[in-house]
Amino acid sequence: MLKSTTALALGLTLASGAMAANYDKGASDDEIKFGTIVPLSGPASAYGSTGTCIAAYFDMVNDQGGVNGRKVTVSVQDDGYNPAKMLEQARRLVEREGVLFIAGNIGTPTNSAIHRYMNQREVPHLFLTTGASKWDDPENYPWTMPYIPSYAAEGRIYAKYIKENMPDAKIGILYQNDDFGRDYMDAFIDQLGDESMVVSAVSYDTSAATVDSQMSTLKESGADVFFNVASPKFAAQAVRRAGEIGWDATQFLVSVSNAKSAVLEPAGLDHSTGIISTQYLKEPTNPAYAEDADVKAWQTFKADYFPKASEGNWWDWSCYSTAYTIEHVLKEAGDELTRENLMKVASNLDGFEAPMLLPGITVNTAADDFAPIEAMSLMKFDGNNWELFGDVIAVD
Repeated sequence: MLKSTTALALGLTLASGAMAANYDKGASDDEIKFGTIVPLSGPASAYGSTGTCIAAYFDMVNDQGGVNGRKVTVSVQDDGYNPAKMLEQARRLVEREGVLFIAGNIGTPTNSAIHRYMNQREVPHLFLTTGASKWDDPENYPWTMPYIPSYAAEGRIYAKYIKENMPDAKIGILYQNDDFGRDYMDAFIDQLGDESMVVSAVSYDTSAATVDSQMSTLKESGADVFFNVASPKFAAQAVRRAGEIGWDATQFLVSVSNAKSAVLEPAGLDHSTGIISTQYLKEPTNPAYAEDADVKAWQTFKADYFPKASEGNWWDWSCYSTAYTIEHVLKEAGDELTRENLMKVASNLDGFEAPMLLPGITVNTAADDFAPIEAMSLMKFDGNNWELFGDVIAVD
């Protein structure tokens, strides 16, 4: 009898242990804490609303009961698009605030500044809003994962289109002088297979006031195709300047800077008509999505929790998709809220349907593939809206 009682007690203890929650710093029975670092100030401040968006999304989640009964606290920090400041803020979040993970950060040069740090500390550095190729490197950096399609893949899409439809093009490139700019340009030129098609390539630094002189150089080169590899402020300047100096080139604009309200309207819609870009998200302003369930849900969220959002800035609904995916990972992690388990869940997304993605595009990751979204569609700006053309293109 004693033996049976002891066995029963042991069984209950083991069962209790199996069901017990397991936490790393930043998680508890009541709360999950994570951080996001964005440029609320500085030359890329147009992107800063993504941090507000992610925090607002989890305000909504908390009002609905939280994630598995836990409140989610989001600490939004400003890096001013300054790499040194990004490192300072990451250390603040990890070492002082004790967050479970960091997610949704903006920027290639800034995230580069904490790439090694986050992996040395073994803290998840998730779903970055930057498409640099180096984020997809699970063998060497197993704690870092992007969200948006890679710049290199996008650059190859443009080059392929130009080769097939404009074989005699003379191409001028404006690019940001960092990994962001070079990722696009190097892949673009590699896909062309004929470097002589590029008659001029000029760079700019984010500390510059304008890119006026670069645009004059590109026009004078005789280029009839303009590949605009710039962040929003400078992309808008370049589009406007091309119009002002009468450079009538076919323009290709990188997706991170194709927002209507933040780039095309400041540049002038007349100067923006005819620009070609790529997209992987539904456009809330496009009449084609007026009755779309994702768009309606986003608009409700915008009205109730994120009223400062612009329906013309893609990152203001991309962050909604990012936040939804963060929530999904936290739900799937259950009571095993450890950093290791978060990465395990994040790297096992198979056909996950995040809101706002174009039909046919899903989120897919694996232990050896940290590139969640690898498909896009080409689109052209008609002076009022972006219009998709062609099929969704899967890239790698």
